[in-house]
Formats: sequence, structure tokens, C-alpha cells
Amino acid sequence: MIFPTHTTNNNMEVSMKKSIGIIIGGKSVEHEVSIITGMQVFENIDKSIYEPRIIYIQKDGRWYVGNSLHDINNYKIKKFDDAYEVLPGFRNGKLILYPHPDIKQRFFRKKYNTYEIEVVFPAVHGTNTEDGSLHGMFQINGVPCAFGSVLSSAVGMDKVIMKKVFQSSNLPIVDYTWFYRSGFKGGEKEKILEEIEKLGYPLIVKPANLGSSVGINKSKDFNELIYAIEVAMSYDRKIIVEKCIENVREINCAVMGYENDLMASLCEEPIGWKEFLTYEDKYVSKKKGDSESKKRIPADIDKEVEDTIKNYAKEVFKAVDCCGNARIDFLYDGSNVYVNEINTIPGSLGFYLWEGAGISFTDLISQIIQLSEIQHEQRNANITTYDIDLLNKLGNSGKHK
Repeated sequence: MIFPTHTTNNNMEVSMKKSIGIIIGGKSVEHEVSIITGMQVFENIDKSIYEPRIIYIQKDGRWYVGNSLHDINNYKIKKFDDAYEVLPGFRNGKLILYPHPDIKQRFFRKKYNTYEIEVVFPAVHGTNTEDGSLHGMFQINGVPCAFGSVLSSAVGMDKVIMKKVFQSSNLPIVDYTWFYRSGFKGGEKEKILEEIEKLGYPLIVKPANLGSSVGINKSKDFNELIYAIEVAMSYDRKIIVEKCIENVREINCAVMGYENDLMASLCEEPIGWKEFLTYEDKYVSKKKGDSESKKRIPADIDKEVEDTIKNYAKEVFKAVDCCGNARIDFLYDGSNVYVNEINTIPGSLGFYLWEGAGISFTDLISQIIQLSEIQHEQRNANITTYDIDLLNKLGNSGKHK
């Protein structure tokens, strides 16, 4: 992908509105899904109080800015007339986007803006982005960043750790096992397969650290199991295998807030859902208008089941220590409710789950930003130094006096 250069003034971009950096893309198999979510955020953010800017991370990890990145049609034709590479820096709790020095050297007469970002809004999905990688960079540099923390992002990405957190919180989950790719390809294959088959067919095999149903397959017998494992191992070093509950319904619910101040959205049920929705089901095969017809909102479930799901959703949100907005997916077999997983940055932010509750997409984005600032203020209230003059209390040998 080629990004032409563009002449601008060399001054720091200044605005009376709060500057929001919407990060999209990244080194992830969910790169394109992230672009869709980011464009939706950019289109719906309240521009009367916020100054949004798209920060596009290419698949090779390079960062770009430019007004042409604000139009989704340019991603389809891969043409970005004014985009240029930037390097992230940090100062006074803000993200500073500096033009890459190599560009300045190659195009001496051209000038580029340096952008100052007050709040980061990661509209990203998948590994190397949603898994806490980005959050860590901003958290250590004191920049407000939406959607929780390194911890909540990492737990929400790794399905094995996620299941262990759910178990420790006494939340109901389906039976599962997991293993490392290195063990399967090494001398542990037979032992691993024996452990998996104890669950009983059918089974769902997943990469532990991916979303959007990438690399997931159902296995009804041994041959299908081997195939599913090989597919999953091509995407991740860590594989999770779950018992597939037959005749099950998926019910999803979002939660918004921070710590104990939480609210649950309406529940939804994807129509035509069987074992799981594939990547193509979610993003490729939809026709115009299908997004609404393939969801039943609110879900057709009893009030008691609805209340159970909403309560579980809040418990999951707290257990993972989320902040902002997350979607929690459940399985319901007519008698039992099982927590499936949490999506700490759901596709499209799960805005459709809130509209029926009177919260527009624009209001949802604003509340997520405000919650990130509350979390940031709480972090700043913590003592981060402990000065006991330790170095001067040590002798020349480095031993304590």
C-alpha cells in the first residue's frame, strides 16, 4: 500500500475541542473489521465537542494520519493522497504524533502537521492491538485510553485465561481443555487427544487469542478434530477445545460502566445461529439490510432468563475489570445459561444493543470516552513512587547497611 506525501503547515494542530485519536487497523487478522468499526466511530462521534482523527496502523505496524484516512472508500481502492507516516511520542499525558523523520529527509520542502491527542479510542480487534498491547503503551505514558486496561484487554483476548477467571468467579461455563501447539507437535500429541476426547463429541476448536470466529471449527469425529486443530494451530500457539452444546441458542448482552456503577443493555439473539457464526456470516455474506434481520432485539426469552443473563453479564464485566463498554456472549440450551466469552472492544461497539434502551451510537461513544477519563483520574490518584533514599543506604558493595 502506497501513501503519497502531502504539504501542510508545520505547526502543532490546535483545537478548542477535545482531540480524540481513533486507532484502527494493526497487525491482526481482524485488520479489516477494525477499519469498519473505526469508520463507524468516526462517523458517529459528537463532532461538536470532539475533534476526531483516524490513526491508521498498517499491517506492517507503521502508523499513518491524513484526512483521506477518514473515508472508508479510500481503503477499498487503497488510495490515500494526503496520508503520511508518523511516530508516536508522549508529553504531559498526551499522545503526540510526529511526522516520521525519514519523510522529512526525503521531501525536504514539504511540511507536516504534528498532532496532539488527548484521549485514545482504540477501535481495534484481535492480537497485537485489542490484547492489551496498545493499552500498555498508553497506560505507562499516562494517556487516557478507552476500553479498560492492559489486564482487562489481555484477559478478554486469551480465551483460556478468560475461562479460568470465569471459573474463579463461579460463573457457569461449558467444559473445556486446552494445549500448546509446541506440545501437540512435540511428544504430547496422543496425551492431548486423549484429554480432548474425554469431553465427548461434538467439539468446538478455537485459537485462544483470536476473535470474529477466525480459525474456529466444529468437530463431530476424530478426523474432523485433527483438521480443526491444524487450522487453529495455524493462527495461534495456544488452542482451546470446548464441548459443543447441542440445540443451543446464543444470547448476547452488553454492559457499560466502571467498577460497581454498571448497566446492562437489551439482550439480542442472532437469527439462524447454530454452532457459531463464521467470519463470512458476520462480515461478508450480509446483504443490504441484513444486519437487522439477522438479530432479534430484544431476544425472545423469559424475564427470569433475561435477568439471569444481565446479572451474569455484569459479574463478567467486573471479574475482568473492564471499563467503558463490552459485549458478553452466552449460550442457552433452554434450561441452563453458560457464559461463552467477553468482547472488550465489540465490533461496531455493539451500538445496536443500546439503541433500544434510548442510548444512541453518538451518546455511547461519548460515555465510553468519559468513562476512560474517570478511570484515568483514578490511576493518577495512586501513589507511584516510594522514596526511602534506598540507594544512599546501600554501601559501596551494594549490600544494605
